[in-house]
Amino acid sequence: MGPVALGQGCPHAPPSLHGMNTPQNPSDTLRLAADSTFAATRWTLVLRARGASAESRAALSELCEAYYAPVLAFLRREGRNEETARELTQEFFSQLLAEPRLGGVDPGRGRFRSYLLGAVKNFLAQQRQRANAAKRGGGQSPLSIDIDTHVNTTAELQIPDPAAAVPDTWFDRQWATTLVDRAVAVLAAEAESEGKTPQFAVLKPWLLGEVPALSQADAALQLGLSEGAVKVAVHRLRKRFRDVVKAQIAQTVDEPGQVQEELRYLVEVLAQSAPVPG
Repeated sequence: MGPVALGQGCPHAPPSLHGMNTPQNPSDTLRLAADSTFAATRWTLVLRARGASAESRAALSELCEAYYAPVLAFLRREGRNEETARELTQEFFSQLLAEPRLGGVDPGRGRFRSYLLGAVKNFLAQQRQRANAAKRGGGQSPLSIDIDTHVNTTAELQIPDPAAAVPDTWFDRQWATTLVDRAVAVLAAEAESEGKTPQFAVLKPWLLGEVPALSQADAALQLGLSEGAVKVAVHRLRKRFRDVVKAQIAQTVDEPGQVQEELRYLVEVLAQSAPVPG
């Protein structure tokens, strides 16, 4: 069993992400300095330079590449076919990287998730305006995806109306799924580098909350370990998973306190998509 593909991962919150209110000891990947100051992350680099420096643009490019899947899923959700959605996604990111327009993002409140959702909403609104103008025979004005600070982008972690067409929570759910997939991919790569890919494949169901095909006793037999050793390995894998998820989140916020807030919100939106037991 290999790592799940981006955008097609765990449909609900893995148990490893629950019970996270108690602060964890951050690993080096969390980029939290010893004096508890928040070290530079990709999003803080973007915001500090407002996208003007080469370093800031490189950081924004890396973030856009990492979270391509939620934008594509959002555009597909509106009824477009795969090819059209991919073309629009490429056009959106090309414009965003060419002219980030970060003036409307409030320092201390802006999350990359909220910024990206607001940008894609404005992009779609401009697309519709251009299409309507073309139907009326009018000219096409230059397209802009400048952020409207009045657009509801869940920047303050408010849950949008779930009855709305293509609600914000749909985008947020895809975002959370992508984040989980990326964290699992990191663990898979680490397992491969340590020669533990078979062990990771056996233990991953307990990480993601899937129904394991084996009991832990059977897993122990398959791996040649004691059942106690399997329990310890699952515990360590879950802890490492939490650290990696928090590290991923830290790259998309600009204050340390936002990591825990963002994590709680993403766990909530994943929980909303979990099937109700019959």
